[in-house]
Amino acid sequence: MLASDLVSAVAGIIFDGVAYGSLLFLISLGLSVTMGLMGFVNLAHGAFAMAGGFTCVELLRRSGISFLGTLPVVFVVTAVLGAGAEVLLYRRLYRRSHLDQVLFTIGLTFMASAAATWVWGPSQQPVTLPAWLHRQITIGGVEVSAYRLFLIAFVLLVSAVLGVLVTRTRFGAQLRAAVDNQTAAAGVGVNVGLLFTVTFAVGSGLAGLGGALSIDVLGLDPTFAIKYLVYFLLVVVVGGAGSFKGALIASLSLGISDVAGKYYIPQIGGFVIYLAMVLVLIITPSGLHGRRAT
Repeated sequence: MLASDLVSAVAGIIFDGVAYGSLLFLISLGLSVTMGLMGFVNLAHGAFAMAGGFTCVELLRRSGISFLGTLPVVFVVTAVLGAGAEVLLYRRLYRRSHLDQVLFTIGLTFMASAAATWVWGPSQQPVTLPAWLHRQITIGGVEVSAYRLFLIAFVLLVSAVLGVLVTRTRFGAQLRAAVDNQTAAAGVGVNVGLLFTVTFAVGSGLAGLGGALSIDVLGLDPTFAIKYLVYFLLVVVVGGAGSFKGALIASLSLGISDVAGKYYIPQIGGFVIYLAMVLVLIITPSGLHGRRAT
């Protein structure tokens, strides 16, 4: 292989890995927040991503809305679902053991998968992208997918907005205060219940966005929430629960590792992402970053 071909191949793998990692970050971020900041193990988080994907499919199929036009609707629908789940189901589990939380939420995941199979059937769902997202773009002599470039830009924008929201707004300050000491936060006038509901809603909405955006990359069927649950958990574990920066670094690292492993050593490529996780946790058992969102 010529040096130029090698460089192009490596650049393409890194680009695809970053796009894949961007999707993992967008979906996993809400899980990182609920586990790291709120101390709640929500293994049904992938079900909200799946719900976002099916909402997108239905909107494209029945309403005639463009793919990009479905994204705000997807966010709102899954945010409402997340808020409803927090108020009606999750809130009463906050003081229960992590085992109770795991059993309850994994049960919800299986129920969501069964319901999706009953409504949409077991097959993969199609998605129609705008023509301009089907193009190939040449950057520095390397051909890249316009859709994957869009994914990276979109997630960078979301990351910037969330960073400002958490670190530079009253909402972010109240959230950090409530996580540190709910009683003290409530004593100074913070509505902790409403704060956690809004946090759940935003995390679920982001998961729904990730589910819709990932249809063309990861596919969508009723097993989505179960199939990719381990990947979402890997991001949280490697990045450090509750750390936005850690989740971003972990997502990109795992995405590149997974794509590179499947490209260069396809026989064991699926194992590479787990090897990367083990190496990181041996070096830093608490993850790449601490418990706090930074």
